[in-house]
Amino acid sequence: MTRIDIFTIFPEYLRGALECSILGRARAGRLLDVRLHDPREHTDDRHRSVDDAPFGGGAGMVMMPGPLFAAVEAAAPPRPLFLLAPGGRRFDQATAQELAAGGGFSLICGRYEGVDQRVADHLCDGEISVGDVVLAGGEAAALVVVEAVARLLPGVLGNAESPVEESFSAGLLEHPQYTRPAEFRGWAVPEVLRGGDHARVARWRRAQAVRRTLARRPDLLAPDQLADDDRRLLDEFPPDPADG
Repeated sequence: MTRIDIFTIFPEYLRGALECSILGRARAGRLLDVRLHDPREHTDDRHRSVDDAPFGGGAGMVMMPGPLFAAVEAAAPPRPLFLLAPGGRRFDQATAQELAAGGGFSLICGRYEGVDQRVADHLCDGEISVGDVVLAGGEAAALVVVEAVARLLPGVLGNAESPVEESFSAGLLEHPQYTRPAEFRGWAVPEVLRGGDHARVARWRRAQAVRRTLARRPDLLAPDQLADDDRRLLDEFPPDPADG
């Protein structure tokens, strides 16, 4: 069972999401152990203070190191321990796969104007960012990390092939997906998906994944990086004029 510890002053923000859908089933099936820790439980004043004004002046408040150090030391969480921060390593599918293979890790959710730098320097093993956006705190980012990692754990998804064919798993965006009805408001499911030729379906899906990646995320696959097999697939399955 993979253990993930999350340090947050708003554990209620996370509890509901951790009980739903894939994460809820993974926890109930003892495939995933997520533990929430509130640094406010490790304060030494009646107001349970976890923040203070920044040295040097400036707007907002900064999370103090004391409660965070105490919370982590009391929990003895699995390592590595990451601070969720905009300046951290960009979280992507490769990072999720790395964490899923590690057996466990921990996250610290910042709030206010940030976290005392001594937490990052002397308590954490690194920092993770979920994108170039500013959030009110690290809780939303923590859910992104936990869900992305959890669905890669053996047994969490019902279909073992699901994480293999998804976006980014092979360096490509995922191919388009369709379900019933075969025609909806005049828009038909591609004929190749209804023909029963599984080998041809596989080739079509690869061609669509390559074409979609070239069009939408050329940073993942430049045209000059295309393998000869993929070029042949693009020729075999040219764009549908109905798609514009």
